[in-house]
Amino acid sequence: MRNPLNKSIESPNHSFTIKELKEPYFDPNWHFHPHYQLFVVLEGTGTRFIGDNIKHFEAGDMVFVGPDLPHLWRSDEVYFQGNPAFTTHGIVVYFTEDFLGKDFFEKYEMTKLKHLFLNASRGLEISGVLHDKILIYMKELLLLQGFEAILKLLEMLNLLANSNEYDFISSLGYTNPFKTSETERMHKVHEYVLNNYRTSINLTEVASLAGMATAAFCRYFKARTNKTFSDFVSELRVGYACKLLMEDKLSVTQVCYESGFNTLSNFNKQFKDLKGQTPSQFRVAFGDTSFKKSPQS
Repeated sequence: MRNPLNKSIESPNHSFTIKELKEPYFDPNWHFHPHYQLFVVLEGTGTRFIGDNIKHFEAGDMVFVGPDLPHLWRSDEVYFQGNPAFTTHGIVVYFTEDFLGKDFFEKYEMTKLKHLFLNASRGLEISGVLHDKILIYMKELLLLQGFEAILKLLEMLNLLANSNEYDFISSLGYTNPFKTSETERMHKVHEYVLNNYRTSINLTEVASLAGMATAAFCRYFKARTNKTFSDFVSELRVGYACKLLMEDKLSVTQVCYESGFNTLSNFNKQFKDLKGQTPSQFRVAFGDTSFKKSPQS
């Protein structure tokens, strides 16, 4: 299995890296690296993991994450089946805090950018007008080189630093507890759960993949993710349920079983604990806020 940390990010001739990603699916490896990362999904759906947060993603998803914050955009299963109708597309920018020199961002004029970088340690989900402006800048940056490219990147960072149109992703105080040597172990765990959460999860089998006894694995997982393994699985299932509810093709009962829950009562409880409302209320709320056709159309 490919080492998830060996990502081709650094450019020997440039101060930062920008890539347009067009692949059947996004990199399925859970990983972290010493770079800031600005990423937007232009095409594709799946489940996003950043720090201790799990969320469904789709086109338009835009985040800014700081160094060594573990992350993964796991494409939905259909993207791994070789169907050319399902492809992913995104733009990503990588840079280190010293990409313009060791002390550049220590200057007084850079105070707001330093604050932005501090906030990025939790990951930031970008929205609103800021999202639209940053998207335009990222597309423009793909076409620029040299000093103009650096100026455009600084303009983007300045927009981010002077806006509040973003939400924190990971919990307050979250820090990456993983060592590089542990990434392979957690990748195996993620891979197993992502392949099985809609049916059944065998805790003993998961612990075995991690090379641990069941009790030791549960302690290990809780210490490194700020949540129990069962909570992790529930978040995945509820996240997938949200996607199905938004698609509005299945009944709530069908969504329950399709998401991996065994009983409707447990589904309703777990969903309300995580989302603050029942699945039915979530569906109604989403319908009220989604775009509707005008009477003339």
